[in-house]
Amino acid sequence: MFRVRPLFPWIRSTLQTTLKLQPDTSTSESVVRRNLRLPHIGCRSRTVSNRKYGRMATGGEAAKEESKEAAKDASEKPSKEASKEASKGASKEPFEEGSNEAAGGAPKEAAKEEPPKQPNRLASSKSPYLLQHAYNPVDWYPWGEEAFEKARTENKLIFLSVGYSTCHWCHVMEHESFECPETAAIMNEHYVNIKVDREERPDIDKVYMQFLLMSKGSGGWPMSLWLTPELAPLVAGTYFPPKSSFGMPSFATVLKAIARKWTVDKESLVKAGNVLLTALKDNQDAEAVEEAAFGPGSAIEKLREAINVHKQRYDQIHGGFGSEPKFPEVPRLNFLFHGYSVTKDKDVLDMAIQTLKHIGKGGINDHIFGGFARYATTQDWHNVHFEKMLYDQGQLMAVFANAFKMTRDKAFFCYAHKIYDYLINDLRHPLGGFYAGEDADSLITHEDKVKVEGAFYAWTWDEIEAAFKDQSERFGDMTAERAFEIYTFHYGLKPPGNVPPRSDPHGHLTGKNILIVRGSAEETCSKFDLDAEFFESFLAVANDILHILRNKRPRPHLDTKIICAWNGLVLSGLCELGNCYTANRDQYMQTAKELLDFLRKEMYKPEEKLLLRSCYGVAVGDETLDKNESEIDGFLDDYAFLIKGLLDYYKATLDIEALHWAKALQDTQDKLFWDERNGAYFFSQEGAPNVIVRLKEDHDGAEPCGNSVSARNLVLLGHYYEEDAYIQKAGKLLNFFADVRPFGHALPEMMSALMMHRNGLDLVAVVGPDTPHTHYFMEICRRFYIPSMIMVHVDPAKPEEGSNQRLQTKFKMINGKTTVYVCHERQCRMPVTCPTMLENNLMAFFFSKRD
Repeated sequence: MFRVRPLFPWIRSTLQTTLKLQPDTSTSESVVRRNLRLPHIGCRSRTVSNRKYGRMATGGEAAKEESKEAAKDASEKPSKEASKEASKGASKEPFEEGSNEAAGGAPKEAAKEEPPKQPNRLASSKSPYLLQHAYNPVDWYPWGEEAFEKARTENKLIFLSVGYSTCHWCHVMEHESFECPETAAIMNEHYVNIKVDREERPDIDKVYMQFLLMSKGSGGWPMSLWLTPELAPLVAGTYFPPKSSFGMPSFATVLKAIARKWTVDKESLVKAGNVLLTALKDNQDAEAVEEAAFGPGSAIEKLREAINVHKQRYDQIHGGFGSEPKFPEVPRLNFLFHGYSVTKDKDVLDMAIQTLKHIGKGGINDHIFGGFARYATTQDWHNVHFEKMLYDQGQLMAVFANAFKMTRDKAFFCYAHKIYDYLINDLRHPLGGFYAGEDADSLITHEDKVKVEGAFYAWTWDEIEAAFKDQSERFGDMTAERAFEIYTFHYGLKPPGNVPPRSDPHGHLTGKNILIVRGSAEETCSKFDLDAEFFESFLAVANDILHILRNKRPRPHLDTKIICAWNGLVLSGLCELGNCYTANRDQYMQTAKELLDFLRKEMYKPEEKLLLRSCYGVAVGDETLDKNESEIDGFLDDYAFLIKGLLDYYKATLDIEALHWAKALQDTQDKLFWDERNGAYFFSQEGAPNVIVRLKEDHDGAEPCGNSVSARNLVLLGHYYEEDAYIQKAGKLLNFFADVRPFGHALPEMMSALMMHRNGLDLVAVVGPDTPHTHYFMEICRRFYIPSMIMVHVDPAKPEEGSNQRLQTKFKMINGKTTVYVCHERQCRMPVTCPTMLENNLMAFFFSKRD
């Protein structure tokens, strides 16, 4: 949250005119949409990807070998400067290590044999991202007192570089600058250089990202900052090129200019930084809106406002919101589903459904392996940055499952199930947790030295044709030629490749195809006179042929970090998928149980009742787990996302232990992060060392913010346990963010929580013995999308086992039969004892029959 927008022009002017570093890339659009608050437009939410196979993982001992190579990945959204540089064709290929080109000089005539690289201080890290930089000539330090003391003792500025292991532009800057001896020499002479993995230390990332957004109006990774020895930020940027071009100074020029400024005019440099830092600190102390911010009628006005903004930004042709780059933005889709359940406005539902259809058909979907890339670089979801992030997979699995519940469209369930397959096959640790992400870049062949984005995922026309001919017997009576014709039509493949050149500035995808369904299965069947069931079987065979072929390619880098928060999102996704009640229900729920058990055993300290942020896999297939010597405790998102997962698991299973653990974690979260004076949750704990500001996030992006998820959790726990303190805390949290403008667009997930808080919950009470017949009634309820549902089982023989004792005594069986009470919009309907009648009632209340 930020309420001092009038400072922006002066700050930008000061930073630009005194340092002349990067052009102002902000626009009026990016700073006006939020009422006196810092906009997060341009930094469209930080997130990444996940996976594995017959390769070594990048974590623990195995990582120390892989860290010698430059790994590449796609960052959330490259800065406008970086995008402009790429669009002009700059750096068509990564520079060779230590080349004069990387330093802005002439290219070498011939490669010379270089001495073995020496490890720096990052070599002992557990973080895959830090290990990737362990053999840079830069004298990197991890974030810690050793680096800070050196900066203070030598009165040097700190250069802070923040990124993550699957970030494409992070890899580009590493190869161009951090692997260049000449650039490293400048860095080592003038600065204390620190590397931070933003996924491991999101508290550090979020603080300095706020500074970057305030000073430039946009942000991304790699994030480059210059700090005082006391950690106060002075200058911020993202990617800097190795040579000055298109209005961007070279990285070496920037390094020298700031070092000179620190020497000759420290005061003006510090002054500019202090204005922003003071504003940022003051902003976190802003008082909650006490004057009935969400009084009678105001919540519905916020809902209408949010719906109207979404309608204005909706892409009627391709789905999604705004132009490229396009992110799935699942919190936005969740809100639209919830908004439809309240308003019954079919346009609201259609925005979500059509967006999911385009995402499912698009190049952002890995039609071969399953799972989804982080974002699309084209408006039609065709070309993408290929990294896959765990947080995306968990959220998309849930939203596709919910789309299936609302429409009964089998395609949505299939997308969710293929995400599940991808998670199990490529991202799962043997003990049950899931890895953080998988890179976009890989070697084209096992003999190559340079990684290329999309090499693992894209196809030439000839590759597919040859594969089908080689496996022609798998198509039965159909010829390989006809199979190839059907397949290329369905996925829009072309002999010269189907990737638009304008979306491939480096030319890495020239002659390649990205699978995308332009039409539909029905259109393909009609054109080739195919039976729908036969066509489904045909695609399974054809895709399996390419699956086998792709597995022979060099795999992208796998980040084997296991992050508590993201695993909480996967737990929710597994439960929503299980609630579809297909034939694989038991399999989904067993995976969910094993994940829950893993989190409780490996990422929870029961004596202290604290969560850990992360642990690390050592190698693919190895059960060994690695942990930091100085453990990193969980942040707000770790608690909020896991609590949400536990609440979803309870709804799916009625396992009371999961509900009790959720309550215990909520109580710990309240102690660690709650602001007693103003309300809402800080992201980091009080007294966290070397964190200059405790932030309260106010934006739902690729991931929902912890406060949005917490508002929902508090409302649910308050009703499950009938504790008003939780409900009141949720109200105070919501009021704290009431002046965000537009509220439902900036915080769509919180908008859903506001509807739950103001409109009440949908209570389903199933009264009956613990028998299969009673469980069948529960199954009927779970198969519907009911966003505000809480389910309780009242077992007359065991009334003491419920969380809410009043509900245990309020509802009774009728005539000795299992009885279901449905309370919707604060009114309880007539109890039913017939499964068919229950289903009809739920159909009338919650199910959408769409034309």
